[in-house]
Amino acid sequence: MNFVRMLVFFASVFSLVSHAAAQQKPPAAEQPLRKVIIDQDARGPATTDQQAILALIQSPQTKVLGITVVTGDEWRDEEVAHTLRMLEIIGRTDIPVVPGAVFPLDNTPQFISTWEKLYGKVIYQGAWNWPGHNGKIHGPYEIPPLVEGEPHTKASNDDAAHFLVRMVRLYPHQVTIVAAGPLTDLALAIALDPEFASLAKELVVMGGSINPQSDDPEFRLNPRREFNFWMDPEASHAVLKANWAKITDTPVDISIKTRLTKEMIAQIAKADSPVAQYIAKYADSEYMWDEMAAISWLEPAVITRTEQLYMDVSTDPGASYGDTLVWAPGNEPEIMAARRPVTVNASLDTTKFYSEFMSLMSCAVKK
Repeated sequence: MNFVRMLVFFASVFSLVSHAAAQQKPPAAEQPLRKVIIDQDARGPATTDQQAILALIQSPQTKVLGITVVTGDEWRDEEVAHTLRMLEIIGRTDIPVVPGAVFPLDNTPQFISTWEKLYGKVIYQGAWNWPGHNGKIHGPYEIPPLVEGEPHTKASNDDAAHFLVRMVRLYPHQVTIVAAGPLTDLALAIALDPEFASLAKELVVMGGSINPQSDDPEFRLNPRREFNFWMDPEASHAVLKANWAKITDTPVDISIKTRLTKEMIAQIAKADSPVAQYIAKYADSEYMWDEMAAISWLEPAVITRTEQLYMDVSTDPGASYGDTLVWAPGNEPEIMAARRPVTVNASLDTTKFYSEFMSLMSCAVKK
């Protein structure tokens, strides 16, 4: 066999092998589902909190193992009720709702009241100072009447921290945690099981604020204060320093480049599905904080630029309490040298993002 014929022969063999391998590759629909636990301060109905949950439930890529609920935008028990009712409306009561922490590890409204006398007002304090649908602020164990109706199903008898630990031990290195509220539940899981973070596949967070370009009074003069990290700084610090394989963060900076509009809601309302009609009835125009975190994990192509930054949260009880701290690689404190930097979502393709969100809200409910 001369040299040219030999080349042709081997090229033909390579082509046949490559074709056979391609034929054996399972189609996208048969790829393993991505296991995820949603840890959320699940204000409702709709809102960025429930809409992010819906995006993760609706995705054909996911298997939602459970929704753990932590006090944040509202008190935990009210958030649990909103979540149970949402799942009833869309027909997904198979997903467990697991109550988490009612209070932060250390921070309290009383401490913040004293802190404000020294350092100024904190505009948004979630359940502590923000009126609900009835226009009133209420206590931690009071559940006001829900505008979407009361749930008939019950929450799990488990607690969030134990549930989180059990799931990562049942599926080691397979479970992504999408955390879009204060990080108290995750900090408690780490306290229960020091291997919790390392047994998870990755952590996806909505939290922190670095240098948002905004006239929003919440951030214009306090650019490092973001509610999720601020409400429980001690938990945020504990979670960010844990041994995760990967942390991806969606901060205020990119979230405020998004907005759910009345026009988008009207477009979604044209779909005759339970999710679409839930959005049509209860959603309102607002920043898409948590949807951004969820959808950027589902469809990374919506993100056009990321940064690698070392990240922490100040637990100093002075003026910086709860502020986001970041350093470029090479400038981090020596004490953080052993940590992995965080992948921070910095820029997005809004057209792709909005298209993906609207598609997920408009499609039939995934069973």
